[in-house]
Amino acid sequence: MAQSRHSIEELDDSFHGWDRLLNLLHVAFEPQKGRIDPPSSVYELDENSLRSKALEEHVFLATDRDLLVGCVFAKDTGNAVYLGKLAVLPEMQGRGIGRLLVERVAEYAKCCGRSVLELETRIELIDNHQTFEKYGFQKVSESAHPGYDHPTSIAMEKRLDA
Repeated sequence: MAQSRHSIEELDDSFHGWDRLLNLLHVAFEPQKGRIDPPSSVYELDENSLRSKALEEHVFLATDRDLLVGCVFAKDTGNAVYLGKLAVLPEMQGRGIGRLLVERVAEYAKCCGRSVLELETRIELIDNHQTFEKYGFQKVSESAHPGYDHPTSIAMEKRLDA
């Protein structure tokens, strides 16, 4: 099997692959369809709203030989860096790409003077909880989406070494 060449780069003004990024998100989040309620907000995104989101947050892209295989959005909240829309193509999962993306967000957080990463994941996605625990995150709370009378997501955080 050929060696993978994973590269993590921050999205910049030269990026024009909004259709590829949107497709990556949809493909990566597809296994959640029918498993989570309410459905993921990823399906509310189109190329224009994705571009707007990228202007408000930092986006890190994972490539393997020029193929877009993963992404993560990072938002400095003032107290921490919120990690969202972490996505890796299903056929590329299990190769350390998600961990590399989380590590890159941790580097960004440290550069911003933040010592905590935060994220939310859905209650139903036990496999995601376990993966994030392997990355050093701990559950800190549960919450319900508007209109729900039961928890629909959990908040997790990771303290970063100084």
